[in-house]
Amino acid sequence: MLQTYRQIFTPATALFSLTGLVARLPISMVGLGIVLLAEHETGSYGFAGALSAVALVANACFAIVQGRLIDRLGQGRVLPVVITLWGLGLALAMGSLEWDWPTWSTFAFAALAGASLPSVGTCVRARWSHTLADRPALLHTAFSFEAVGDEAVFLVGPIAVTMLATGVHPAAGLGTALVVGLVGTYAFAVQRGTEPPAHPRSDAHAVRPPMPWSVIVPLTLVGAALGVVFGAAEVVTVAFADEQGHKALSGVLLGIWAFGSLVAGVVSGAITWRRGPLARLRIGAAGMVVAAVPLTFVPNLPVMALVLLLGGVAISPTLIAAMSLAEQVLPPARLTEGMAFIQTGLAVGLAPGAAVAGVVIDEAGASPAYLVCVVGGVLTLLGALLIRVAPRGEAPDSVRPHEHTAADHLA
Repeated sequence: MLQTYRQIFTPATALFSLTGLVARLPISMVGLGIVLLAEHETGSYGFAGALSAVALVANACFAIVQGRLIDRLGQGRVLPVVITLWGLGLALAMGSLEWDWPTWSTFAFAALAGASLPSVGTCVRARWSHTLADRPALLHTAFSFEAVGDEAVFLVGPIAVTMLATGVHPAAGLGTALVVGLVGTYAFAVQRGTEPPAHPRSDAHAVRPPMPWSVIVPLTLVGAALGVVFGAAEVVTVAFADEQGHKALSGVLLGIWAFGSLVAGVVSGAITWRRGPLARLRIGAAGMVVAAVPLTFVPNLPVMALVLLLGGVAISPTLIAAMSLAEQVLPPARLTEGMAFIQTGLAVGLAPGAAVAGVVIDEAGASPAYLVCVVGGVLTLLGALLIRVAPRGEAPDSVRPHEHTAADHLA
């Protein structure tokens, strides 16, 4: 297993991967940090949730625009600008809460922070695609490692921001996220040697490379459906632990779920698969449905921990396959933009997943609310089944010879 991962790492790739990991920690810290600080300052969870939602919606609205700018101008030119705007917006949002500024200003600064938060994960994957262009069979391993990094971020971030906000100062969690995000993104952006080349439009009337919509639209649906699963699972697991009289253990249960996904990602990256990314995506989506069904019948916390651990195993392989498929079909000039669609889908699915699950919990209890996760899994599978593979710049059902060979190596 270690030998497989050694093939992708050089000092340069290890550095951009590590700094990229640090730079995307705020993704898992800011939403919860805003809720903790805003509730402390105003005493209203409703206001805190609305503020967090505004940042989330703004991020979803501008992620694709950011991706397009990065593809055209390059990571080194765009990332420092947007992360500076993010830092300014987040700092002012925090200050407006502390200094009792008008409510509209707090929402405006939260929207600025959300809109300018860069999707560093897609930039890291674009760098892997660029640096491993002559060894496409290793991209699966690289994307697997990044999926493991994503899971690590969502294991460490929420715990860190909660401990800092409750044990040090209500603003300490967000303040740490602010520093980590700025330092990590600046350090990532200055590494120009591994940066993918920019693809500026020299002619305003030039034809842009076509987007493979037959793949990207269903993949965006897959991302949104996964967001529904994640958003619902968080809320329902907290409610389930509360019903069992151990609400404090909800974080442990969610950590076990993420740990199952992390382990699956590590193992997946070390395997030479005999199936291409589309087949693996469909298998992973089916696995998520199968893993979600037992959640509605779990009687106690120990059994729930085991079921969540096994259920987490389906997450990383599904995400890895989705990103691998996107990389395979997207034109280089629109790689970051295309991957941003999937990330946007994930962000868009979180809120309705959590909201619908909350309604079901209020009406019927926690266990039946896990059916929302089942529905999300079914939608994920439906999106995967709708995909018609379209390699870069070609008709939807044709495959370039060298891409077919790469897929065979990954198979």
